[in-house]
This record gives sequence, structure tokens and C-alpha cells, in this order.
Amino acid sequence: MAFRWTSDARARHGRRVVLMLFTFLVGLFAPMSAMAATVQKVVVRGARLIIRFDTPVKRARSVMLNEQRRVAIDVTGVSPGPATIRDGVVRGLTQTRIKPGVTRLSFALAQDATIFDGGFDDDGKTLTLTLKPVNGRYAEASFAGALDFFPFHFQRKPAYTLTVPVPNPSRSLPLPRVKGAEHRPLVVIDAGHGGVDPGAINPQTGLREKDVTLAIAKEIRDTLVASGRVRAALTREDDRYILHRERYGIARRLHADLFISIHCDSAGAGEARGATAYTLSDVASDKEAARLAARENKADLISGVDLGGNSDVSSILIDLTQRETMNASASFARLLGREAQPLIPVKPVFHRMASLMVLKAPDMPSILFETGYISNMQDAAFLDSAEGRDRIAKAVLQAVEVHFARRMAAR
Repeated sequence: MAFRWTSDARARHGRRVVLMLFTFLVGLFAPMSAMAATVQKVVVRGARLIIRFDTPVKRARSVMLNEQRRVAIDVTGVSPGPATIRDGVVRGLTQTRIKPGVTRLSFALAQDATIFDGGFDDDGKTLTLTLKPVNGRYAEASFAGALDFFPFHFQRKPAYTLTVPVPNPSRSLPLPRVKGAEHRPLVVIDAGHGGVDPGAINPQTGLREKDVTLAIAKEIRDTLVASGRVRAALTREDDRYILHRERYGIARRLHADLFISIHCDSAGAGEARGATAYTLSDVASDKEAARLAARENKADLISGVDLGGNSDVSSILIDLTQRETMNASASFARLLGREAQPLIPVKPVFHRMASLMVLKAPDMPSILFETGYISNMQDAAFLDSAEGRDRIAKAVLQAVEVHFARRMAAR
């Protein structure tokens, strides 16, 4: 068969090529739209909203609305789905596609509240939001203050992992220098991260958390020692990596009266800012108490009392010891929030609880102090400045002085 490439034939050939290309593109992009996640279920558990999708979702952001009894989340890569809800604090849910690939979930609430925390599960199919009820009398001020922290950006953790060599733990790390007058209470300050672990990094300036925490920790130590009221020591004075158990282990070997681990927070989009303090949660302490009862030297844990083989008694005493420690930790965290508020930016909910390894000493009040967001340019500049470090150290000093004054008065 002969092919005649006339002008008409060329036109027909061109149309066929265009048709084939169009068919190819439709086949390529149609599945992408079909792959958009949908909202399958919303569960209310107390002050938490748990949103479940049928496929993984990468990101979402909170939206501050003018209506006080309504909160909203814009979710990327999601189409409206079958989920509806009318339960507990949530009175209704509406789903609106506000632009291609973005759906707004708007929750009608039974009381005034704002979103103050949240995040995706590892698989990206569940987004959990935590609501903070707002007292009616101070609702306007609370909502105005919340505007400083909106929008929150929630981003799924990447599916990949990064592996770096970690040095083997030392059985007996040399104890650090303790500065200050003898017989004064001892505060051990832990500069988070270090060595192979840089911590969070500001994406624009490259500022590393491990450098900021060390500078802040040194400033706090020097301020505490200069007061003459307490002694102080650092878990690290240079750029080195220390395992979490070794960090609070150093403080326990020094018989510290208070342990403060210094960190900087981080958020995906950089808008979040303000300091927070974490103490150990009840659930975490119960599990840790059981582990300690099984594995650690019981006489060392409970003031030198040898409990022999009585595991039931030792478990109870360890649990009681840790609960008392948790109460003291929470009390100090609240004090720090009170003293920090006039001096540094703080989040609306300053004291939070989490299962963090560095807080799991059973017999020593411990907090993890997130001094601000290194991902936020304003916070990062503040944390990396002499004035910022000075203000943070003053807040810690004032809280430490009140903490130990109360403990002395209670004896």
C-alpha cells in the first residue's frame, strides 16, 4: 500500500497525533485525580478530633474563622467524603472544596474553642487535632491571642529514614564540673542534641538547634551560679553527642535536685512560635516504673533502701517516687511558664506532657524546655541573640528560686 502525503493527508495525520496525545494525557492524569484522598471518618474523643482518610495525606493547615464556635482545617490532596459527625463537643461538620485539590473541613462546636496542637500519624491516613476550650469571660482576649499562633501547619513525616553512626554508650561518662557554692541545690542543664545530631535546622539561615541550645544552656548556668543561690552543671560543654539515658544519668549521678533539658521546637511552615515546657505523662511514667522495677538497681532507685527480692514492694515504691517527682516537675513547669511570660514569647498552653526519654529519671524533677521555634525567623533571631539568651536565663532563674524556696518552706 502506498502512502500519499498530501496536504489533506498531513492534516488527517496531525489530527490523529493530537487525538493520540490527548488520549495519552487523559490516561496519565485521570488516575491522579482518582487517587485524591477522601474523608472517611471523624471521631471525637474528649477535646481531640481524629480525622481518618482512605489514602495517605501529605499536609493540612488550620484556619482561624470569625465565628468563635467554629474551627476549620484546609487539607491538601483531599476531596469531600462521606464522613459526618454530631457528637460531644462537635455539633456538625461541613466539607467544602475551596480550590482544586483542597477541601475545607469546618467543625461547628458546642463551646468556644481553638485548635492548639495536632499532627498526622506515621501512615498519613489519620490527622489528630487537639482543641483548647476558651473561657467565656475571656473569650475575646483568648481568640485575639490565638491569632498570633495561626495558621498551624501539619505535615506528614517523610517515608524515608536517615541513618547516622551513633557512638556506643559509655558505661561511666566523666562527670561534668559543678559550679557554685557548696551545699546549695544543684541544677543540671542539658543542651539538647549535639555531635552527629544537629537537631532542627532553620531552612533559611542554616541555624542549628544543637548550637543554639548549647549557648542558651551556658547562659542559664552562668546566671544561676551568679545568683549565689544554686549550683549548676552542664551535661555537655561542647559539640558532642550524648544518649538520652546518659543525659539524665549524669544528673542522677551528681544527685541533682532539678534537671532542665533545653531544646528548640520546629514546625513545617515556620509560622508557629513561642516557648513550651514538657513533663512526663502519667502513662509514660507507669510503663517506665515497671521497666525500672524489673531492670534497675532497686536500692539505688529508692534512696539506698535494699528491698531484696520483694518485687511488689519495689514496684509500688518506685511508682510512688516517680509520681511525686512528676508532681514536682509539673509544679516547676507551671512556675517557669509564669515567670517566662513577661520575658519571652510563650505558647497559649505552656505546660504539656509527653513520653520523652530524657524526662524519665524516677527520682529527680525534670522538664524539657522548648525555648522557641528555630523554624520561625522571629523566634530564631531571638534565640540566637544575647538579649534572647539573657531573658530566657532570667526566666529560669526566677522560676528556680521560687521552686526551691517552696521546697524549703515545705520541710
